[in-house]
Amino acid sequence: MTDRLVIGVGNADRGDDAAGLIAAGFIADAGLDGVRVIRSAAEPQSLIQAWRGVPAVWLVDACAPMTRAGAVHRFEAHAAPLPERLGALSSHGIGLATTIELARALGALPPRLTVYAIEAAAFAPGGRLTPAVAEAARRVAEEICAELAAHPEPAA
Repeated sequence: MTDRLVIGVGNADRGDDAAGLIAAGFIADAGLDGVRVIRSAAEPQSLIQAWRGVPAVWLVDACAPMTRAGAVHRFEAHAAPLPERLGALSSHGIGLATTIELARALGALPPRLTVYAIEAAAFAPGGRLTPAVAEAARRVAEEICAELAAHPEPAA
């Protein structure tokens, strides 16, 4: 079992909703030791199962625009709930914030859960990733890789 997990959430066929998947791809390509990278469609049960027993998890997902496409928001979800406005803007059937709070209620949150939300511009079926969101996914991946490389042991 790995001690660090990165989860990229999204749908590759819905434009900017692929942001988390793109970031996860960059991180996987970095080949960091002790880091497992998965791509997910954000079903609550699969997310909770994926991070079960993992001390440190980074999760990347797209969210609806609040300020501008490509804006990045970072949250330490193990310490506090995600802002309500973020949960209401999820592109998934059951929002990420709801999934995290379900896990918190069940005592199934990892000791460290860092969430990156990338503001998207377009979620149309068959749409393409917009340049601002693609750049944000790359920046988030670089930030996570730098953090993972700088801290090879998870913070519990």
